[in-house]
Amino acid sequence: MFGRIGLPELILILVIALIIFGPRKLPEIGRSIGRGIRELRQATTEISKTVSLDDAEDEKKE
Repeated sequence: MFGRIGLPELILILVIALIIFGPRKLPEIGRSIGRGIRELRQATTEISKTVSLDDAEDEKKE
C-alpha cells in the first residue's frame, strides 16, 4: 500500500519540490541524491563481498 508510488504521486512530489527549491536548485539536489545512492550501493557491495569472503574462510577452516 505505502511502497507503491504511481505517476500522479510522483508528479505531485516533483511539483512540490519545484515550488520549494526552485528550478535552479533541483539539478544540484538530484546530483547530490544520485551520489548518495551510488555511495550507498558501493558500500553495500563492499560489505557483502567482505561477508562472503569471511564465510569462505570459515568454511575452509572447518
